[in-house]
Amino acid sequence: MKILKDIIYGVDLDSIKGDTGVIIKSIEFDSRKVVEGSLFVAIKGLNSDGHNFIDNAIKNGASAVIYNDYFLNEEKITFIKTTNTRKSLAIVASNFYDNPSKKIKLVGITGTNGKTTVATTLFNLFNEAGLKSGLISTINIQYAGVEIKNHHTTPDPKKINEILNKMSQKEIEFCFMEVSSHGIDQDRINGLKFYCGVFTNITRDHLDYHKSFASYRDIKKRFFDNLESDSYAIINSDDKNSKFMVQNCSSKVKTFGIKNIADNMAKVLEIDFSGMLLKINDKEFWTPLIGKFNASNILAVFSVACIAGIKSIEILRILSQTKVINGRFEIYKTPNNAFVIIDYAHTPNSLENVIDTISQIRTKNELFTTIIGCGGNRDVGKRSKMGEIVLNGCDRVIFTSDNPRFEKPEKIINDMLLDIDPNNMRKISKIINRRKAIESGCSKLNSGDILLVVGKGHETYQEIKGEKIPFSDLKVVKESFR
Repeated sequence: MKILKDIIYGVDLDSIKGDTGVIIKSIEFDSRKVVEGSLFVAIKGLNSDGHNFIDNAIKNGASAVIYNDYFLNEEKITFIKTTNTRKSLAIVASNFYDNPSKKIKLVGITGTNGKTTVATTLFNLFNEAGLKSGLISTINIQYAGVEIKNHHTTPDPKKINEILNKMSQKEIEFCFMEVSSHGIDQDRINGLKFYCGVFTNITRDHLDYHKSFASYRDIKKRFFDNLESDSYAIINSDDKNSKFMVQNCSSKVKTFGIKNIADNMAKVLEIDFSGMLLKINDKEFWTPLIGKFNASNILAVFSVACIAGIKSIEILRILSQTKVINGRFEIYKTPNNAFVIIDYAHTPNSLENVIDTISQIRTKNELFTTIIGCGGNRDVGKRSKMGEIVLNGCDRVIFTSDNPRFEKPEKIINDMLLDIDPNNMRKISKIINRRKAIESGCSKLNSGDILLVVGKGHETYQEIKGEKIPFSDLKVVKESFR
């Protein structure tokens, strides 16, 4: 419980009507969760406006309301008007939970690809090195033996601060959090103090939301613009937008790269389906992670661990034992010695990286098949690009359903096959049912053949017409060989 005037410290106030000395027992932005003594923050979302539910919040017992646009009545509760209720929610949440990001070294990882691998690998490495750490990732939230499923890459501000507060109570020293463009744009990370920000890369994604690549890129830059002078920005020098990301950034900047000169550099010496031999700076080591994109991810991890004071030889020792992240170039070797690779790739760049990695390893005496779809109600423009990439890089392609949401899978597949090279027509199969597509792909595998199943990775559901139906690519693959 907190006094209202303490909770609203730092909020950009327009006006206050009522008593700021009331006791607040919880903060809510969903009127259905409001109880006696709650502070309700009215958020204007994409599909609904919290201002329409202020009356419901009051009926449910709200003691105070933060709003931007509402006709005040004579209710005997406190009304606080602000210009931006999203930012206000983040600030009051931080204050309510005693500003936990100031008690933990919070590391935010942003970029189109690699966020989950970098965050999870950092979490595992730091814990192995004896530094108590927490994780907030696309897959889950973890700390001190606690594991919680996560539903958003970057949770809402209340959830973030609640979790960070619990981590602080467990004496967690570091927390590694994925920072999505939606999370930045919707002010979910507003009011948080970051020890370090990591930029992995940026390519086309989420243009259904951001409308243009420039807008998407600028949102990512905002994260680094807001880092404080005592923090670090660790950036991928190989990405052409890396310098732009830290232009006018106040924090200390460190770089990593494979192609371009950087503070920490790596070279892939050997690669196969069991892992890679890497050279980082002047030291060689083996890692079970595979691909140049993962070499870049490992460099990001190495760079963060170095600024945290872990000795480089200890970092490489732990990295050599790291586990492959669920659904990120995860390899299943079949009973007849074929290879099935499950990967989350759902952007043109990530798909190209995965296919290029497989092409480096394969002998071309084997059959390379990919099963792919695209998500419904998302960026339509990337579909044909992904169709072209996969058809040019594989021997056979099975087009199927991904998460069609409210679109017809047939329409999504047709979008993927726009303007294809006629020479690639013979490579194409269409099996709308994803389970049947995977079973078909598995049934045709001979020794040494490669099957890539992309798009859903770690996900344990298919999203169809508003329902999340249980489904796991890896589970279906294993069942196909029983």
